[in-house]
Amino acid sequence: MSDLLIRGRVLTFIAEPQGIDDTAAYRYHEDGAVLVRDGKVVDTGDYAAISKLAGTDVEVADHRPNLVLPGLIDTHLHFPQTQAIASYGAQLLEWLNTYIFVEEQKFADAVHAAAVADRFYDELLSNGTTTAVAYCSVHPESVDAYFTAAEARGMRMVGGKVMMDRNAPDALRDTPQKGYDETKALIEKWHGRGRAHYAISPRFAITSTPEQMEMSQALVAENPTCYVQTHLSENHDEIAFATSLYPEAKDYTDIYARYGLLNERMLLGHCIHLSDREVGVLAETGSVAVFCPTSNLFLGSGLFDRDRFDKAGARWSVATDVGAGTSFSMLETMDEAYKVLHLRGQKLTPFNSFYRMTLGNARALGLEKHIGSLHAGADADIVVLDSSAKPAMEYRMRTAKSLLEELFVLQTMGDDRCVAEVYVAGKPMKPKAHGARG
Repeated sequence: MSDLLIRGRVLTFIAEPQGIDDTAAYRYHEDGAVLVRDGKVVDTGDYAAISKLAGTDVEVADHRPNLVLPGLIDTHLHFPQTQAIASYGAQLLEWLNTYIFVEEQKFADAVHAAAVADRFYDELLSNGTTTAVAYCSVHPESVDAYFTAAEARGMRMVGGKVMMDRNAPDALRDTPQKGYDETKALIEKWHGRGRAHYAISPRFAITSTPEQMEMSQALVAENPTCYVQTHLSENHDEIAFATSLYPEAKDYTDIYARYGLLNERMLLGHCIHLSDREVGVLAETGSVAVFCPTSNLFLGSGLFDRDRFDKAGARWSVATDVGAGTSFSMLETMDEAYKVLHLRGQKLTPFNSFYRMTLGNARALGLEKHIGSLHAGADADIVVLDSSAKPAMEYRMRTAKSLLEELFVLQTMGDDRCVAEVYVAGKPMKPKAHGARG
């Protein structure tokens, strides 16, 4: 396999920007290059230096004048909801019962699950996302479809079967023992196989009995390298329902704490309506709150308060949350994140947005040695972004005079059309469009 030299304007972060002028937080090369060998980054820097390192026997992918960045990372979405995106007019609990639980019942069919998985990965890659954390359905067939499709593309992915034994249709319920047994078998089959990571996934407290929570606790204790994912404090009615089912708990967060589920590998979707005590517990345990701006706006759930988490030293990440989320694009997601925080009186700089989509989300997953930046030894998961891909963007870019402005244009106006190419372990993977658009 020959080496690959990816040329363009290279941007990669080494730290979280502490202000709009914090140039020490990133490395930017106006005429830069990334040298790739056997799916890994050999080195990144100015083209002149890296081309000398590469020598003459190297394939060159010249993406000038586009930006070359690490592949984008999405920390929370639902693979079985791919075809249920844009389902009209309901808040969380009604939306689940009216649309989502109906859709997820189809995933008992392995053929259907495989077909949706292929389209799901096409959507991720079209939008420059090279790693994501997803919920599958309750059916083991959906997990097999999810990881099989990821393996075929060589992608580093996290996912797992949801565990649900109450407050769901009969066709979507397991039992505490069945949920444990199926999850254990799926962990043995997939976790650590190639680039696959398993996430133990009790869907949320409303759909799991105390007995199932105990089984989840056992799985987490037995599999300390697995991720854990669930939902927390997305909607006021959800909070009231969950806490009524666990009256002994101090609050919603305490339900998960009582079963030993909170740790640095726990990803908690939403976390909008938390008390100071709850934010403090997340900080103490290292659990990650996942900000899902398009979903929170679409379902009318509320506005994430980033500054509370930062002040408490609590970790957080950003995600699309498809299918309540309205786009597979992390660019469009960060556009909405900017607006949500603006309404909170909080600023999100373009540099912080791109940090969060790459190294920030990688750190939230504890995978920063592998993904999220273009350091030597990293996986060669790379996205190439064209800030003039749409006519309105090209016109706006005529007046942009800085990298800051360009990143903000990409974040505010960008979508899948801005993804000129995406590499997974050094292989170009941008799918062909399923349908043309202007």
